[in-house]
Amino acid sequence: MTLNKMGSPGRSGVVRKPNESMRLIVTTFIGIVFGFLIGVSFPAFTLTKLNLPSNLFPYVEDKNSGLSTQAFLNAWSTLKGNENNSSEAKNLNNTSKIWVPSNPRGAERLPPGIVAAKSDFYLRRLWGIPKEDITVKQKYLVTFTVGYKQKNNIDAAVKKVNFHSLTFTLSLSLSLSAPLNLFFLQFSENFTILLFHYDGRTTEWDEFEWSKRAIHVSARKQTKWWYAKRFLHPDIVAAYDYIFVWDEDLGVEHFNAEEYIKLVRKHGLEISQPGLEPNKGLTWQMTKRRGDREVHKFVEIMAPVFSREAWRCVWHLIQNDLVHGWGLDFALRRCVEPAHEKIGVVDAQWIDHQTVPSLGNEGEIVEGKAPWQGVRERCRREWKMFQDRVANAEKAYNKSIGIDLPKSTAS
Repeated sequence: MTLNKMGSPGRSGVVRKPNESMRLIVTTFIGIVFGFLIGVSFPAFTLTKLNLPSNLFPYVEDKNSGLSTQAFLNAWSTLKGNENNSSEAKNLNNTSKIWVPSNPRGAERLPPGIVAAKSDFYLRRLWGIPKEDITVKQKYLVTFTVGYKQKNNIDAAVKKVNFHSLTFTLSLSLSLSAPLNLFFLQFSENFTILLFHYDGRTTEWDEFEWSKRAIHVSARKQTKWWYAKRFLHPDIVAAYDYIFVWDEDLGVEHFNAEEYIKLVRKHGLEISQPGLEPNKGLTWQMTKRRGDREVHKFVEIMAPVFSREAWRCVWHLIQNDLVHGWGLDFALRRCVEPAHEKIGVVDAQWIDHQTVPSLGNEGEIVEGKAPWQGVRERCRREWKMFQDRVANAEKAYNKSIGIDLPKSTAS
């Protein structure tokens, strides 16, 4: 037996100190456990879910770096926590932006079932159950652009004398005490009535009972096409089968709105107007009533009636600045196909154009010219501007697709 330098027996070679051996064992054990946990638990679990006690490895420490195992575990848990939070936030953001092709622009973040893309002019109550507000949903919309001076004419148009009822009543013996029903609503409960007031006077119309169920919109010195562009968006009037866009100076003695709609449907007209009495007022030859037929094809802009589908196109055709709409009637053919079959005048239901100089007098005296002269000059100017815009737009589009039409056919 041999003795080492310390005088004790032992094997030759390096003898490790007990503390170093223990440290090596513990470090090895931790490495194995740590690697096992990563391999088994990632990515389904994080180390925080293992609930390792903080005093499990109290003495495992790198003296040089000062980084303890517990500190490393804490850093790892924090990193995984941030990663999970980021993933959850990303998922939350994705679910909050629900995009469906049918959703209107701007409503991408809404679930489709809550989107109310269209509206109407149906009046609502301030009380009760919402679904019980409307007893009758009007199918047609009639608009008049009015001034208070023409109130009696509009009243007569809406509530005209029922001559049939009058004749029948007077033929009875007075002793029968028959009800004297002299009036009926020209535009029945199937119609929503909308008045555009160019003179700012609205409350005075309350003297008429029918006016209390009408919609009143007021903007001074504006035309019906200015109103139509701003208040008759296709999604606002989508509830109505037909939209009447009428002037205030129309006589309706020979007109019945319900019968008119029947003829429009019968002949498949998408854009129409009643015939105009040929011996009264200033009218286009093409819109004069013809007594030998129900309908003839073509339409002027004075008292037009549009189907819901046609109006969606016409609304886009109306210009924001060309408020008189002169020339618009000649472009309406672009909104229906075939135009010669779907645009027409209903001769069997006709009206009188009274040519009342109402809106024309809303102009101002400029350079010594009377108000109506300034208005008329702008009308003519707008007609030329509109024609040029249509021609230029069509020419630009044709050029973009490689078609170069002669000037004579581009307008």
